[in-house]
Amino acid sequence: KQTLLPLLKEETSSFIFPCKPAVQRPELQHMVMELLRCIPLLLFLLFVCGLDHFIFSVLSIIQHHSFIEYSYQTSHHLSVNVMGTSLMAELLRSTIGALNTSFDTKMETSNLACLPQPTGMTRQQYLNTCLPLGALALLCLAQVYPFRLRRAIAAFYFPKREKTRVVFLYNKLLRQRKNFLHLQRGRVARQARQPPTLGMLLLQWCCRRWPWLRRCLRQKCTLCGTPETPQHQPCPSPDCFALYCESCW
Repeated sequence: KQTLLPLLKEETSSFIFPCKPAVQRPELQHMVMELLRCIPLLLFLLFVCGLDHFIFSVLSIIQHHSFIEYSYQTSHHLSVNVMGTSLMAELLRSTIGALNTSFDTKMETSNLACLPQPTGMTRQQYLNTCLPLGALALLCLAQVYPFRLRRAIAAFYFPKREKTRVVFLYNKLLRQRKNFLHLQRGRVARQARQPPTLGMLLLQWCCRRWPWLRRCLRQKCTLCGTPETPQHQPCPSPDCFALYCESCW
């Protein structure tokens, strides 16, 4: 209602406006908590990828520096010569001569079959591994927008409860506005009782002597700190240099 609208700057920061595309302060805390829950998953993923790369490096070193090749070559010749021309010599020559053998052996072997054959992950595989975590982080950022529909859905199914909630909020804002004005008056009074500093006294004297300096010095609202605009209202007291924005005034 007009008794409350437009909202003050301090009150606006505690509400969520569904039509604003930016993430607002009440939603920011919840979003940050959801993102913090993704940090353990990110650390675990980095640990697993680092462990995979470490194991691949160790196995690759073993593969390249532990290769051994064996070469074995031998030659064997056996010959029995029986001398003489007698019958016994001929008989021995025919029987023992069968023992004459000659063969060469050459064998080459290696431990290639026993060595590991590691295969490193490609960039695409690393990217596919990180995509689910990236999608989870994006969902944490985008979930604030579907959450804004909760109140509208609840109001559609429970209109009486929604009306009760609106009345409660209205009365709560009225009480807060009353206390807010009381606290701000006390705050301004405490600031007025404090003795001004030497720099502030010099600035006030220059502004009184040369009024055009006020245009060069951009002041702020005494209550909310909003930078000076043409809508700001100065205090009507001639000895007071306080400035207020339109809502605070």
